Amino acid sequence: MGVLNVTPDSFSDGGLWLEPQAAIAHAVDLVEQGADIIDVGGESTRPGASSVDPVDEQARVLPVIRALSERGITVSVDTMHASTARAAADVGAAIINDVSGGLADQGMPQAVLDTGLQYVVMHWRGLLDSKDSRATYTDTVAEVRSELSSRLSDLVGGGIDPAKLIVDPGLGFSKNARHNWQVLGHLHDIETLGYPVLIGASRKRFLGALLPDNATAADRDAPTAVISALAAQAGAWAVRVHDVASTRLALDVVRAWQGGTDD
Repeated sequence: MGVLNVTPDSFSDGGLWLEPQAAIAHAVDLVEQGADIIDVGGESTRPGASSVDPVDEQARVLPVIRALSERGITVSVDTMHASTARAAADVGAAIINDVSGGLADQGMPQAVLDTGLQYVVMHWRGLLDSKDSRATYTDTVAEVRSELSSRLSDLVGGGIDPAKLIVDPGLGFSKNARHNWQVLGHLHDIETLGYPVLIGASRKRFLGALLPDNATAADRDAPTAVISALAAQAGAWAVRVHDVASTRLALDVVRAWQGGTDD
């Protein structure tokens, strides 16, 4: 899943793809590099980011989603707003990627039902703040799994087809570096929920601790690719990344390695 931020303020590439034609061209490049899905978002979820009115969000993302869908590219819309999810479905989006798991907008579950799209349900404890005030756990993996399980049960109980659901353990969302590594190290526990798992580690702050102090966000692409390879080996359904080329190469290495074990 290639990341396409159509925003002025995303943490690693804000403003680069705000103009529709630039965004479309970048998405096509990501597909040529090996992306299977393009995840289009019009609102930053970094700590302290300003909220975006759904009308403005839609003005950013809908022309891009329509153009990519018309090219036969599979698109997910990264949004917490039900109205944006509905509008994106109307112009060809195939997946709704909601970092709040439907908790930010009470109309989202109905939008998922009405559109029939696949729905990514992320582990979420609320909007991020700079102090990580919600990043408190006694047993990280067990609590993340339990909270995801409860949310999934609510959605299925509301009529959503379980076959439409994908889970995301929410790396970096109300989690510090130790929590993120614990989730990754016990990914199988998340997979036992019985749903496809999406991993979104790309360029996140906890990877910066592995690099020199002057490293840029793009310098986090190498550790991201390693996580992608390990996540693939652990059975993840997809990885969400900014630099598709490095992750595609890492996944090709995994595939070749696994092929070498065949009799």
